[in-house]
Amino acid sequence: MGRLVLMDLDNTLINRNGAVTDWITDFSAARGLSAEAVQALSAALRERATPDTFEGMRSTLGLAEPAVELWDSYVAGLASRVVCAPATLSRLDRLRAGGWSVGVLTNGATDVQQAKLTATGILDRVDAVCISEEIGARKPEPEAFRVAVARLGGELPDDVWMVGDNPVTDIAGARAAGLRTIWISAGSGWSFPVQAPDHIAETAVDAADFLLELPETSR
Repeated sequence: MGRLVLMDLDNTLINRNGAVTDWITDFSAARGLSAEAVQALSAALRERATPDTFEGMRSTLGLAEPAVELWDSYVAGLASRVVCAPATLSRLDRLRAGGWSVGVLTNGATDVQQAKLTATGILDRVDAVCISEEIGARKPEPEAFRVAVARLGGELPDDVWMVGDNPVTDIAGARAAGLRTIWISAGSGWSFPVQAPDHIAETAVDAADFLLELPETSR
């Protein structure tokens, strides 16, 4: 079996938080939303969003558009604002050229995650994608990791790495499923009440470089 690595999407390969903030700013300005409404929208979209999120926000924000139209606007708007840095894209290519099978394992709604993967060019640079809504399991559930590894041609407890920014869903979840882990710190220190990752990297580029430098016996 080849070498396998799973990558988280949001705030690991791409800056979801920045894209959401930019979309909220433009969306709110176009509709003249109050500061309180902007705060409520930000809170609703902070972690994740689904069409139901906008159904619930319509009355709060005083919006006339149907929830499905608001959701479609959000999906398209986020896809147009997210960026995967060229260095990150190149590392995905280098990992695959170096014998790694690379998968994306992400929580979220299928349409918005697929839109982001396509718009950023990530979809063309990985071997498999698993989105929680599509597979019916969410990180940190072990089933999410099992399905993702299977799509890369592996089987737990094979030697597989998980790279992600979330201490609970990415790191603790992956460790519980038997994967080795790299935490994307974005410059922060590890201070969470769960077992520490096998490695800490500031960015996805740093994580890929670490994997590329591993000796064969450590992979």
